[in-house]
Amino acid sequence: MALQYLDAADCRYDIISLGEIMLRLDPGAGRIHTTRKFDVWEGGGEYNVARGLRRCFGMRAGVVTAFADNPVGRLLEDFILQGGVDTSLIKFVPYDGIGRTVRNGLNFTERGFGVRGAVGCSDRGNTAVSQLKVGDIDWETIFGKYKVRHFHTGGIFAALSDTTPGVAIEALKCAKKYGTITSYDLNYRPSLWKSIGGVERAREVNKEIARYVDVMIGNEEDFTACLGFEVEGVDKNISNIKVDSFKAMIGNVVKVYPTIKVVATTLRTVRTATVNDWGAISWQDGKFFESIHRPGLEIFDRVGGGDSFASGMIYGLLKTGDAAVGVEYGAAHGALAMTTPGDTSMATLKEVEKLVNGGSARVDR
Repeated sequence: MALQYLDAADCRYDIISLGEIMLRLDPGAGRIHTTRKFDVWEGGGEYNVARGLRRCFGMRAGVVTAFADNPVGRLLEDFILQGGVDTSLIKFVPYDGIGRTVRNGLNFTERGFGVRGAVGCSDRGNTAVSQLKVGDIDWETIFGKYKVRHFHTGGIFAALSDTTPGVAIEALKCAKKYGTITSYDLNYRPSLWKSIGGVERAREVNKEIARYVDVMIGNEEDFTACLGFEVEGVDKNISNIKVDSFKAMIGNVVKVYPTIKVVATTLRTVRTATVNDWGAISWQDGKFFESIHRPGLEIFDRVGGGDSFASGMIYGLLKTGDAAVGVEYGAAHGALAMTTPGDTSMATLKEVEKLVNGGSARVDR
């Protein structure tokens, strides 16, 4: 059964995302520890989804986050404005002049090449968004008055502090109350959880969040770390281990969480930092749907590929309610996003649909 979305004419937003947005400092072809200059972008797991839906797919998008009100926070706001995402829901927190009480997050990321993998080094302690707590955001106005067709958040936001899981649950509950379809990307990051309880705390938080999710996104490792589902009864010697193990695991997940209506994941085999095999699979109503498989995909910058998969997946759901359509748009958009620098997508809908329809990389003239 297709997902039932609110009528677009009744809603101010097609998509709202909740999450942290950091300033990405990119040394280009060089290394973080030797560079003398950086290119600067904005990025964040949950935000990248909303921005992709706005810039590539033309959806009406907004973001809920918080910044320290200083020039760096205003630079982040300017990047978001350039991406066409509504900034009116951003909370700006007074800055103390030094960052003792609040600051904005920085993310130093190098792309990797060949046998050298990509490297990320985040400086995000005490950020404004990590200090959000229940009651800080007027979700009743967002979902009840403005109306939103789709709400997205994820495990990165939930791992920022002891208070952010409560904010995510508060938002998800309110979204469900007003008929908004919800999605959640598990996005397990051990480095974020290790100082606040590790994998045990991650499971405690994510098991509660999963009760309010319609569309769950994550890979095998995410489902194991965040929800405690181990792969069982799968022959580890067969070549399609990732597909078979994912299918077996999802069968168990949806039994425990029957409110989950769609599950989706990317299927990535890392040959080198710049060559991956790439595809995706989704589940809906007891059926699995696999995207076009793209072996030997050449990658320029892999950061944000999974987020762009999520935005393409959500676009397909918004347009049709069908996970079979969503997985093709997601896989194509994720592939294209990794051909350009930065966390966020530079792809166009025309380019995505060309790949969805089996197009090649021949020159368009």
